[in-house]
Amino acid sequence: MPPLLELENITVVRGERPALKNLSLRIDAGEHVCILGPNGCGKSTLIKTITRECYPVAREDSAMRILGRERWDIFELRAHLGIVSPDLLACCTTDSTGRDVVLSGFFSSTRIFPHHHAEAEDLERAEAVMARLGIAHLAERPVLQMSSGEAKRTLIARALAHEPETLLFDEPSNALDIAAQFHLRETMSELARSGLAILLVTHHVSEIIPEIDRVILLSDGRILADGSKRDVLTEENLRALFGVDVRIHSHNGRFHAY
Repeated sequence: MPPLLELENITVVRGERPALKNLSLRIDAGEHVCILGPNGCGKSTLIKTITRECYPVAREDSAMRILGRERWDIFELRAHLGIVSPDLLACCTTDSTGRDVVLSGFFSSTRIFPHHHAEAEDLERAEAVMARLGIAHLAERPVLQMSSGEAKRTLIARALAHEPETLLFDEPSNALDIAAQFHLRETMSELARSGLAILLVTHHVSEIIPEIDRVILLSDGRILADGSKRDVLTEENLRALFGVDVRIHSHNGRFHAY
């Protein structure tokens, strides 16, 4: 397959300032990658650029390709990507039931609207993925009545329902307690082992699951470091990235900063 992502000297402006600055990056299809950086460094802008919510400044020396193509019908592109983000969670936290939120993934919406007509096959796939994630009991429960962990797992089911090749996780552990964070990491590991590519965007070192080996450090819209987890997650690099004195501890492929 062509690479998931090829960026060449792209600049993305949000508001009055560039959020990504002359960024060049290649991520292969099937690769497990983490993009790590502090708040405001451009991580979410990069995700929105991949999903075509943001576009680079048009310049002769820049180019952007997703799965080998420069142009996409957005709905066609979304069939290849599953997205779990705080923005989506906020939009999906309504009186819609868990089942309807999962089904909404087939329509690239955040709930089922009157003009949507789910096929029997879509319903079967939605129920199967909810069972896989252990949330079949949430099918009839409104998202507003779910815990943060339950709502996040429902959003993951929504991302999985249309069987994408890659899952994009943007700050997935936001608002989760310790138990929910643990279950989230276990779910991400299981999905990575099942053959799905994982692109994780986070500012938490502890979120980087063992299956992810490549880590990209993003600072002020630019790449500070890119390489294997063990080479990149050093105290020196994290000190430069976050601007504070950091200690690193690793165990069984997991890293923790303190």
